[in-house]
Amino acid sequence: MKLGWIGTGIMGTPMAGHLRAGGHELFVATRSKVPPALLDAGAVACASAREVAERADIVFLMVPDTPDVEAVLFGEHGVAKGLSKGKTVVDMSSISPIETKTFAAKINALGCDYLDAPVSGGEVGAKAASLTIMVGGPEATFEKVKPLFALMGKNITLVGGNGDGQTTKVANQIIVALNIAAVGEALVFASKAGADPAKVRQALMGGFASSRILEVHGERMIKRTFNPGFRIGLHQKDLSLALAGARALGVALPQTAGAAQLMQACAANGMAELDHSALVRALELMANHPVAEG
Repeated sequence: MKLGWIGTGIMGTPMAGHLRAGGHELFVATRSKVPPALLDAGAVACASAREVAERADIVFLMVPDTPDVEAVLFGEHGVAKGLSKGKTVVDMSSISPIETKTFAAKINALGCDYLDAPVSGGEVGAKAASLTIMVGGPEATFEKVKPLFALMGKNITLVGGNGDGQTTKVANQIIVALNIAAVGEALVFASKAGADPAKVRQALMGGFASSRILEVHGERMIKRTFNPGFRIGLHQKDLSLALAGARALGVALPQTAGAAQLMQACAANGMAELDHSALVRALELMANHPVAEG
């Protein structure tokens, strides 16, 4: 198939690479230079998002935030300018569910299909093609694109209509943030009490408190390996979407608000570019005690 890809960051580059490795033609545009790994694999660099849309039948987006998606889709040289009837746009970014519905309606008005398909699994999942993919949009379009999703992920679910994929991703980010905060509090408590946090984590991994967050991010907290991964700044954006949605819906999310403030404390101390497991640093500052030295 003729596929387009826009956005070649930590996640986007390996995801696009899997599509190319699947034997598909790949047309790529990005704000900077297209990564050599994609060009070496046979991807074609394009001058604009519009050119990508002109040359591809299905266009994938993987960019940081809602304004970025809007600019890529509807800017002067955006995707919408290059679309023709029957093409498909698939936004794999994590953005506002409300704005997603607006974007989908505009693309539909051009005679094209739209899927929102945010992912979970981080850089590790992107490289391993083991991402969880949460999809919103028409079932027929989902079935058409599903074999391509299968090249990038393993748990692929059509949740509902346009916007529902993004709503699911926001829910995912709430759960992840609260789990990181819980693991951080537990390890700060254990370390301050004089216990070996590495052995505490090992013991907890065998019980009801075991989780993927305890396994991966608990180890990061102990080993002090806070290179991203998934940046605090991006998780802040996702929690802002959650809290804005909660206000619109009249829903209280008190624990989410607390986690957002911990991430804000990290960002205020120059840590927005660290992995979101570094949320523990805010707890350590309040306790005046690190989980581990390093």
